[in-house]
Amino acid sequence: MKKTRRLSASQLLLFLALCLFTAITLTPVAWAFLTSIKQPIDAFAIPPKLVFEPTLEFHHMVWFEKGFGRFFLNSAIISVSTVLISVSIGTMAAYGLSRMRGKAAKGILLGLLSLRMFPHMLLAIPFFILAKLLNLIDTYPAMVLALVAINQPFTIWLMHSFFVDVPAEVDEAAAIDGASEWQTFFKVVLPIVRPGLWVTALFSLLLAYNEFLFALVLTGPNTKPLPVAIAEYGGEDLNYWSLSAAAAIAIMIPIVVFMMLLQKHLVRGLALGAVK
Repeated sequence: MKKTRRLSASQLLLFLALCLFTAITLTPVAWAFLTSIKQPIDAFAIPPKLVFEPTLEFHHMVWFEKGFGRFFLNSAIISVSTVLISVSIGTMAAYGLSRMRGKAAKGILLGLLSLRMFPHMLLAIPFFILAKLLNLIDTYPAMVLALVAINQPFTIWLMHSFFVDVPAEVDEAAAIDGASEWQTFFKVVLPIVRPGLWVTALFSLLLAYNEFLFALVLTGPNTKPLPVAIAEYGGEDLNYWSLSAAAAIAIMIPIVVFMMLLQKHLVRGLALGAVK
């Protein structure tokens, strides 16, 4: 006979706290979804209407009349290109820094951290002038290069936290077996930190996918991504808030699907101590 496991008081308290935290976290998403299936007059009714006639009118407008697919394609091209370049360079740089001895590596990491903390607003104009001089405005390379530049410190720091947990003896053992430095990196060390690689790729993807400021400055009609497009859906007018809410739900769906597909790798990566 299967025994029923009883929760202790501390476990029950923790469970209730997690339920409360989850409810608070999901409330804005639920509110946005309800707004997206209401007519504006119902969405802003006081007190809020719990019984209303749902409509998919605004979701239909977002997907079939507002060019959501084209803007999503632009976001996908920019985000995926940024992740491929940023994670590739950042991973190799993080591995090298994790194996450096002395204070040089710590100084470089602190320098990268200061670059990450630099206000992005002050970088937007120089990036715009540079892209203008190189005739790269409204092109994918301008946006990708800018995102790689501002997100690279984050990528290096995150991957560095994984590599330092891999003992240097692993490298030495591979060298004794005759492996070159590149073989040690690609065939020995990189497979060990693979879950962390997925976590780093996901966070880099989120940063690139949600970027608004540089997208507003560097893109145009041909390369406009979703965050800029949604801002033009009339969000300043209450009559269009249901449309903006439908767009907000639509922009979340690809990331949610991506996270569900990588759930196993993400849990393993976070368990390894990526977020410290």
